Amino acid sequence: MTTNFSQDTADIQLNFNRQQINKAREQFLIQQRACKERPYPEEKLRKQQLKALKRAIINHQEKLLKAISADFGSRSFDESLLADILPTINHINYTLSNLRHWMRSEKRKISMLFQPAKGRIMYQPVGVVGIMAPWNYPVNLCFAPLIAALAAGNRAMLKPSEYSPYCNRVMNEIVQEAFTSDEVCLIEGDASVADQFSQLPFDHLLFTGSSAIGKKVMAAAAKNLTPVTLELGGKSPVLIAPDVTPEFAAERIIYGKCLNAGQTCVAPDYVLCPEDKVNDLVSALQSKFNQLYPDLGNGDYTSIINEQHFERIQSWLADAKQKGAEITSLAESNTQKPRQLPLQLITKVNSSMLLMQQEIFGPLLPIIPYNNIKQAIQTLNNHTRPLALYLFTHKQRLQDQILRHTHAGGVCINDTVSHVAQDDLPFGGIGSSGMGSYHGIEGFLTFSHKKALFKKGRFNSAKYAFPPYGKWLHRLIYKRYLK
Repeated sequence: MTTNFSQDTADIQLNFNRQQINKAREQFLIQQRACKERPYPEEKLRKQQLKALKRAIINHQEKLLKAISADFGSRSFDESLLADILPTINHINYTLSNLRHWMRSEKRKISMLFQPAKGRIMYQPVGVVGIMAPWNYPVNLCFAPLIAALAAGNRAMLKPSEYSPYCNRVMNEIVQEAFTSDEVCLIEGDASVADQFSQLPFDHLLFTGSSAIGKKVMAAAAKNLTPVTLELGGKSPVLIAPDVTPEFAAERIIYGKCLNAGQTCVAPDYVLCPEDKVNDLVSALQSKFNQLYPDLGNGDYTSIINEQHFERIQSWLADAKQKGAEITSLAESNTQKPRQLPLQLITKVNSSMLLMQQEIFGPLLPIIPYNNIKQAIQTLNNHTRPLALYLFTHKQRLQDQILRHTHAGGVCINDTVSHVAQDDLPFGGIGSSGMGSYHGIEGFLTFSHKKALFKKGRFNSAKYAFPPYGKWLHRLIYKRYLK
């Protein structure tokens, strides 16, 4: 008798997905009931939850590092600490320090027409929050939105990517250690589970990922009138102004682009460089790359997440070469690690190339020459609005000009990617790069309902506007306010 192992594996996966879909539906109802029983968790409980999450992450730190590296094939523990775990812990600490202030009701002014009265805004939890996270920074992009949701007093359900299964198992252990299932739960499974997850009638749904999947998530949420926050991506450009030397920009571009091998939603996607400095920029980038990564086999340089994405990147590279691009590899491609590709600089680029039509999300970096700033701004605005814009210039007037004449979710001046790590700055896109934002107080507000409170005392001034209408309206209201 012949055993069909592939069929057995498919059946196991199918059964697992069904279990996770059922779990998601059951947990949603459990959390929904819990919200009704305790609609406004006090500050003390919210802080206890955040501290429990922090302890659990730290307790599982080593397991997380090993799991993330296993999912990628190779990712430096230091890179995971710096870009995934440390920002998450910092985010918790910042939230704990500011939560009391955020939770305070806010006084608002009341028109003289309605005095004596008081107006305030109360920040109330929205209820059950759904969080759909990607694979590239599995810890931070799952737990950072959770931190904001818990700070605002919500229950939460997490759906991480199926591309990071080892990390998902550890994060599930963290969730189970830190929370009861009616507070937070984690749902695993593939795209079929994610599809069913997005159809649950959450009170808010946050999705981080590609624009194509973001559209499907938003369509599913719309059927339940579920508000969404979409953290997408796009082609985040670098603009090097004429007053900046390529050497100055190169190190910071290399760091932002090579972090996680370019598998970052805010990674520099292409560079606009003065035409007469392109060759110098290529040389400077090559020099800086070899300073930061003298040996790709030493574990500092991350692998591409899987064969599917590795083949996609290779095919885009071949497409560009076939259409006339010149490729400069910044290191030997024969390395000891699986699916590793050193940064590839691409010059003589044109718009017909696939890598200029979609977000690259990998170690390919097109360099586009320009003759003047007006032309550079036009090139920026011919693309869809990006998640990030990186401007290198020391001239304040030029900084102001670029900021006024372009759109982007966020901007770094003389740096790349670092704006995302600032706890007191909102993180979010605009247009095709997303909608809504979180981090810091913006995250608290995203997952809160601004409940308007209008309070009157014993005296009712509004009675002068009650029927039967007469002279009081003209004397007290019309003469004063209709002018």
